[in-house]
Amino acid sequence: MDAAKTVAIIGAGPVGLAAAAHVLERGLEPIVLEAGETVGHAMRQWGHVQLFSPWEYNIDKAAVRLLAATGWNSPEPDQYPTGAEMAERYLEPLAAHAALAPHIRTLSRVTGISRAGFDKMKTKGREKAPFEIRYQNGQGPKVMKADAVIDVSGTWHSPNPAGANGLPAIGEKDVADRIAYGMPDVLGKDRARYAGKTVAVLGAGHSAIGTLIDLAKLAEQAPRTRPVWLLRGSDPAKAFGGGANDKLVARGQLGAAFAALVTAGRVELQSEFRVSHLIADGPRLVIAAVSGCSARRVMADELIVATGFRPDLEFVRELRIRLDPAIECPVALAPLIDPNEHSCGTVRPHGARELAQDEPGFYFAGMKSYGRAPTFLMLTGYEQVRSIAADIAGDRAAAERVELVLPETGVCSRPLAPDANNCCGGPALSDVDACCAADEKAKQQGKTGCGCAA
Repeated sequence: MDAAKTVAIIGAGPVGLAAAAHVLERGLEPIVLEAGETVGHAMRQWGHVQLFSPWEYNIDKAAVRLLAATGWNSPEPDQYPTGAEMAERYLEPLAAHAALAPHIRTLSRVTGISRAGFDKMKTKGREKAPFEIRYQNGQGPKVMKADAVIDVSGTWHSPNPAGANGLPAIGEKDVADRIAYGMPDVLGKDRARYAGKTVAVLGAGHSAIGTLIDLAKLAEQAPRTRPVWLLRGSDPAKAFGGGANDKLVARGQLGAAFAALVTAGRVELQSEFRVSHLIADGPRLVIAAVSGCSARRVMADELIVATGFRPDLEFVRELRIRLDPAIECPVALAPLIDPNEHSCGTVRPHGARELAQDEPGFYFAGMKSYGRAPTFLMLTGYEQVRSIAADIAGDRAAAERVELVLPETGVCSRPLAPDANNCCGGPALSDVDACCAADEKAKQQGKTGCGCAA
């Protein structure tokens, strides 16, 4: 009897472990290589953040089938987990399962992938050669071979820089001690760093918005805390999301709550601010936007750069891969997720066909498959790896089949306020039929007419 195909899975986050579960169901052998010391290592870095999607959207079906036999209690489907809860209540039990645990290698950072005996230039017979994967652990460099590779290593450890042109701002490296990337825990373990300070937050996505909301809460406890929103674009309403029209309710509420803070002046807005220089001025930081003859600057104590992430492609350089030149995602996937074209709505489910590369048996999946695109749902990743596992096993019909319906994301943007005077308390938080916060409150009290008429 032939040995089972070996599938190397790079990354032990939610999508990586789901890939391992699907590979096992297909009678294949997974080997999961995780750079961190535990499964879900990257997720634990933002463990304080609550997900927009409830548990029902965050658990993979193959993983549940594995866990069910152990007596695992699935969390309430309508509850919203934090990153830490996802790791502790779901990923840890899954990784500890007797069928999966022997296949997971932590503290194993992949440093390079190639074809055994073939460099990138050689073609004849290439597709028959196994993949050679080099990785580093506490014992030094290691080498393993695999019949297929699924790269779900994510993007968390490759944040975009502050510079508006995609390059680090001039001086960014020199003031690194005053910069945090991603979404620091400003109300928890990082509170002392930000309390009572002027904190500039660069970005327009969910990480930036969530951080600014937390800084506004911190300002209630430490009144000298001053949140400043640095927005590269000109329209802040684009960051407010779909409100009540978003089927991911928590995401809609986040945008509405943030809109109210901006309207009330609790978050200072600097729009069309494209960072070019970062300069130390004694204990303070000069954040400058210089373009031609014009120059603007913001003085701050700390800068949080929440401008998204990009994939680390260094260790796949010796493979034949094709990526969209702008998004750095698989070419077939790019038209589906391009944020220049898809600022709202859903990305249709997709799988092996869109994710496969010119290197047979190699696939990107998870957040890394989205390249620089900013929005990704775990359900999408679970569908990706279900399809990929079927493709590796030779079940083309299952690989092509769509087994996922995604929630709608709502409208593209939300107005900052109901009129030019920012009256009536700002936008409604949840009632799509209300024209403003005052009208929403009136409707909740059973009153008729428009609640902001007064």
